[in-house]
Formats: sequence, structure tokens, C-alpha cells
Amino acid sequence: MMALQNNHAVNDLRVEVVRDLNDFMKVVAIRSSVFLAEQDCPYDEEFDNNDLSSLHLIAYLRGEPVATLRIRWFAGFAKIERVCVMKHVRGGSLVKLMIETAIEIIGRKGYTHAIGYIQKRLVPFWKQLGFLPREGRQGFRFSDYDYVECSRTLAPRADALTIDADPYVIMRPEGEWDRENVLDRSADRPAVA
Repeated sequence: MMALQNNHAVNDLRVEVVRDLNDFMKVVAIRSSVFLAEQDCPYDEEFDNNDLSSLHLIAYLRGEPVATLRIRWFAGFAKIERVCVMKHVRGGSLVKLMIETAIEIIGRKGYTHAIGYIQKRLVPFWKQLGFLPREGRQGFRFSDYDYVECSRTLAPRADALTIDADPYVIMRPEGEWDRENVLDRSADRPAVA
């Protein structure tokens, strides 16, 4: 798998971290098309006040935004959610690439557990991605679909970001921890006081 800073690319696919309002508007458009229009999800249930505290990924096919997901962070685990793909490009390696990109980011941030609330009908597909139903957990329903709580255990990474990581690495943009940026270069200027 390619390093995140080079964007995950498989043929004409690429997955990127959402970094600005323009990218976020693409996320909103994709989710509106899939969840509001196709699945008739109420607006307040889809846009649930968690978007501005989450990391979002967006997938492009031949330069066009076609899929998205978000990651929320909790003590000891990360949650992958709001995975959606435009109807005309479903199937194939797109979701797998997005999930593996998410797993790479989650692991790099030092997490070893990821969960997802998976529509019951999609559990066999998610099993192929290493997400297994959590034993002893009841299924549940929201927004008119039945869900199963699934999890994936990640191997600890030697390059996981920790409290002892270089401050310049920690200050870099999400997913670009190995790429020098503007704050690294600002260290070359003398201190003001």
C-alpha cells in the first residue's frame, strides 16, 4: 500500500483527507445524494452535529468525488462511520481502499481498535475487510435500518504517533505526518522574544 501522503491510488482511484470547506461540501453532496435521496434518511439524523469534530476522507474516481467516510476519535478506539458511495460506482475496490486508508490513519495515530456500526445486510462484505461482529453485543436499529456493531483489531505500529513524538510531526496536517510543512520551515526564522 502506498504511503498516505502520496494518496492511496489504485488505477484511477485516490483517497484524500478532507482539508478545506470545498472538500467538505463535496462530502455533504455525496452524503446527501446517498443517504437523504436514496435512503430517505431525515436530514437531522444524517447531519448529526458530529461532522465538525471528525476526520473525513473523500474518494475520487478519475478526478470526480464519488465516496466518503468519517472517523470519530474516542479513548482507546476510533469509529468509522457514514461510509457512502455514489450509486453509479458501487462495487469493486473503492470501499476497500477507503477503509484501508482509514485503518492506516487510525493505526498511525496509535489506535489498535476500530469499530463500525454496519448495516446487517453488509456484514459479510465488512468481514472481508477484517471487521467482525462483536460477541455479546445486540443488534440495533436507527434511521430505518438494522445494524450490527463490528470491530477490527489493529497491530500496534512502531511509527504510531505518541506524546513523545517530535513536536513538528504532531503539528503537521492529518495524514501528512511524514511531510515537512510550513511550521517546520518557520523554525528557521529567529524567535521574536
